[in-house]
Amino acid sequence: MAATARLFCILNKTKTRITVVLVFFLWGLPCLHAQEKEALSAVLPRLEKHYGIKFSYSDNDIAPFRVVAPDLSSPLPGVISLIEQQTSLTVKKLNDRYYTITYQPQSLCLILIDEYLKEPVAGASVQVSRDGAYVISDLGGKAGFTGISPKAVVRIRSVGYRDVTFPAGEHTGKTCDTISLIPEYQRLEEVVVKQYLTSGLQKKTDGSISISTGSFGILPGLAEPDILHTIQALPGVKSATETVSNINIRGGSHDQNLILWDDIKMYQSGHFFGLISAFNPYLTRDVSVIKNGASVLYGDGVSGTIDMRSANTIDSTFTGGAGFNLIAADAYTRIPIGSKLALHLSARRSVTDMISTPTYNSYFDRVFQDSKITDTENQEINEHIDRGENFYFYDTSVKLLYDPGEKHQVRANAILFKNNLEYNEQSVNTGEAQQSTLTQQNLAFGASVRSEWSPAITSSVNVYYTKYNLDAVNYTLFTDQRLLLNNEVLESGVKAHVNYKIIPSVNLLAGYQFYEVGITNTDDINTPRFRLKDKDVIQNQAFFSEVSYQSPSKGTYIRGGLRVNYIDKFRKYIHEPRLSIRQKIYGGLALEAQGEMRSQVTNQVIDLQRDFLGVEKRRWILSNDDDLPVTRSKQASAGLHYNRHGFYAGLEAFYKTVEGITTSGQEFQNEGQYLRTAGNYTSRGIELLFNKKTGRYSTWLSYSIARNEYDFRELTPSSFPNNLDIRHAVSFAGTYTLKRLKFALGVNWNSGRPYTTPIAGNEVTERQTGNSINYNPSNSDRLPDFLRADLSSTYNFEISPKVRANIGIAILNLLNRKNTLDIYYRLENDRSTQIQQVESLSLGLTPNMTFRVFF
Repeated sequence: MAATARLFCILNKTKTRITVVLVFFLWGLPCLHAQEKEALSAVLPRLEKHYGIKFSYSDNDIAPFRVVAPDLSSPLPGVISLIEQQTSLTVKKLNDRYYTITYQPQSLCLILIDEYLKEPVAGASVQVSRDGAYVISDLGGKAGFTGISPKAVVRIRSVGYRDVTFPAGEHTGKTCDTISLIPEYQRLEEVVVKQYLTSGLQKKTDGSISISTGSFGILPGLAEPDILHTIQALPGVKSATETVSNINIRGGSHDQNLILWDDIKMYQSGHFFGLISAFNPYLTRDVSVIKNGASVLYGDGVSGTIDMRSANTIDSTFTGGAGFNLIAADAYTRIPIGSKLALHLSARRSVTDMISTPTYNSYFDRVFQDSKITDTENQEINEHIDRGENFYFYDTSVKLLYDPGEKHQVRANAILFKNNLEYNEQSVNTGEAQQSTLTQQNLAFGASVRSEWSPAITSSVNVYYTKYNLDAVNYTLFTDQRLLLNNEVLESGVKAHVNYKIIPSVNLLAGYQFYEVGITNTDDINTPRFRLKDKDVIQNQAFFSEVSYQSPSKGTYIRGGLRVNYIDKFRKYIHEPRLSIRQKIYGGLALEAQGEMRSQVTNQVIDLQRDFLGVEKRRWILSNDDDLPVTRSKQASAGLHYNRHGFYAGLEAFYKTVEGITTSGQEFQNEGQYLRTAGNYTSRGIELLFNKKTGRYSTWLSYSIARNEYDFRELTPSSFPNNLDIRHAVSFAGTYTLKRLKFALGVNWNSGRPYTTPIAGNEVTERQTGNSINYNPSNSDRLPDFLRADLSSTYNFEISPKVRANIGIAILNLLNRKNTLDIYYRLENDRSTQIQQVESLSLGLTPNMTFRVFF
């Protein structure tokens, strides 16, 4: 953990020099692992003396070569073989005493391509064993050596691909041989759409979408990969508020998503209070997005699953990268420590508290509108007051990889990310000053052991601990009133499972999971004195098993299983069947069907719109099996998919019901916000996607039509549109690649979501206990349609044979269109009769640029 402490110190104490410090730190590390070599001319006499032999050679032939000093306890043939592998020399035995050494230089030229996409693989390490010399493939996938021994062993490694090893003699010569690299995260038969929208996105047999960050292409509006923004390009996945902290999968709320990082449940997903993904894409190997039919391995997540996996291989060479954009700077590295041990490090910090950029200004206006920071309608702010804010965020991760043998893997990792906001107020007249603060943080640790006991049996054991904190201290100027709010989540757990391949086409999985989650909520006011602290703990056990079958022809895939949860506190068993089917019909046409039942005991609620400075208003709570029931879902979907000759068309219909939701968890901003009653919602719809790809371009058009309705029996009316009821959504985009240059342009449109208006002519009811707003029926009006055009472009180039660079630009909301994301109404105070309309707007025109180096 010393490395983590060092990074944490850098982040907090040397903010302005983080990138410089990390880059020089990372560049210097390879020197620690270099092996001592000496001239071959000095080694040969020692071999002659020790083994009682004689070498015949030309001094000019051996002069250029240096080798690792051989182990004299090894047999002579092995020592000679090592010399040949490290040089371009051939050692020939004449008799038991005499050997000749001749120089036979040869060239090795390779072109590396992706097995599926048939595109060049840049940045791969091509290393000559023992010698240690290596080159990095260029942007065209080309790499090579001169003066290499045909007996040398060549090893190719690249993030996200299986290693390739072969004798150099198989590919030496005057021409360049093509080597195909196969992605390591999946078997060939598991992928049914190799390039889904853009390179790096694949549709898998079980219906999930896999994102490989190592080969990720380009999407409109993104200058560099952003995991949680990327998944919003998928049909059925959207954010009604343009954030990564409010991702809605088929009409569900964000807290209904199971978000995993290396099998650790994460309770925070974004920086800048939701505008930027908190997960480093350059050390995240692949991401799986599951909308339905999840494996029994997954609990929670009644709406969907986002499963992120960090890089998991031990490289033979040191690699890394660093970069910056108009919001933050970061660096990462993958450090091999021998052949069985490696260390992965990453760190990122915002520059927003040091410099102001157009991107930051646009983000600030978006995040802090309708909060204490910008609320000009607040009477307190209308006084002569100077205001200022200081905001920054950072994240860091560390992962230790150890392979004690070829069939066992041990992994340990940790991740930390934090948002920090300081808001200062000072009276011009009196000089009185106060500082309010808001801090959001997620710290997590995990460890795993994966073993292959035989070709048919594998096992995995994972343990984890995660801690989430949201803290606010809100001071009221002139009254010295202080409101302290805290939301803390502690969760720890263990999961173990075994895979047994009964026959090549049938696999059995069985396992057990236990976790304990505790949530604390604290409200503390100094004047008048008030303190409320509530803490709940739930323990959950689960037994699960599933069987999967794939026909030898790969035409039929069936996976079915059952997960049984037991909630100890409620003495309740919950059965969750899961099913995923895919059947090829003819040619490129296939039928898919999925179904699942899921449950969760954690949810987010809003008590008051002004909680936590009005910025991050949601707090986590636990079910109590009473007015906060266990949330449970049922979902079924079926679709037709066609994929042939670079053209993909998909149609999928779904029906989902979620029970056990509460009004306080649905972000009501009418009379429903003051109630806590349980109900359910039903979401049903159809998703369409058309995608055409060639070698240089990819275009796609997606359309979804859905209906999402609440049912709260204690409200009048009891049935009305869901706050996330977006009936129609269309996305049209295209990407184009011209050698090293990539372009992406896209347009997103959707119909407005519902909101509630006051009754015209009877807006306010006056009472001695406090006035209130009279509303029309819930969600009976609609916001204006949403329309946004985005643009991005990247250019790759080489600084040196081993250092690549990338520069990118992106513009969100290219047309600078004013989109209304939400409207609600409030009274200035409980005696006022004047209604204020509060309108939440989307990002305006937001430029960004990035520059990165990879080594």
